[in-house]
Amino acid sequence: MTETYTGPTNVEDIEDDADSAVATLDRQAEEILAEDRSFGVRPLRQAIREDALHARDWGRTRTGRLRHAVEENPVRASLYALGIGVVIGLLAAR
Repeated sequence: MTETYTGPTNVEDIEDDADSAVATLDRQAEEILAEDRSFGVRPLRQAIREDALHARDWGRTRTGRLRHAVEENPVRASLYALGIGVVIGLLAAR
């Protein structure tokens, strides 16, 4: 139970095993998509990386807004957190 996950921490660090069937299918799919560029189809990995970057930026923006709101009204934020905790506690007790 003391083991920690030491896998890739960055999207670019993820690599495929070149000998696996998944990697072969992935290469074939990328070749098919590369042939049909007239529709503006992006390669799957590029689309996933762009979506991951967009999600990270969205999360950072929301975190900054939340931090600012809590700093401006700490009492209100604490009361909201307390109320949400009570509601979750009541729902969990059912």
